[in-house]
Amino acid sequence: MKAQITLGIIVMMFGLAIPANAGGKGEIQKYFNDAANKVKATENATEKRTILDESLKGMAKVLNMVQSSPFISNEDGTAIARIKASLQEKQNELTGNNGYQRVPDTQLNNFSNYVVQSMEQAESINISLVALLLIIILVVLLV
Repeated sequence: MKAQITLGIIVMMFGLAIPANAGGKGEIQKYFNDAANKVKATENATEKRTILDESLKGMAKVLNMVQSSPFISNEDGTAIARIKASLQEKQNELTGNNGYQRVPDTQLNNFSNYVVQSMEQAESINISLVALLLIIILVVLLV
């Protein structure tokens, strides 16, 4: 069963290689942009905070899975670790942990924009097409 799933993932990676190369990084940005739009559409600060928290945790979960994949090179693992560290900083800012001051309720919309911009910059870190495809597939399937 695991062999069939692995084979299916490999086939999907090759089948999606051309489209992912053209817009794969945009999918990651879209994930955080969608979360920012949900935050802005919500009036309740607790709900806004929950949306941001879940989007950061969801992407961190995906990146953990990708990083532990046997298909990922050492260079990709390092790049993913940097992105995960950036996400953890955002999580700490949101919740006020590890020496960060908690983002005030009135600033959650601005913070959601900050997360989107930060991830746009993080995407400039070189990640191979295989790693990018795995991230996209897991985001679609798990989040």
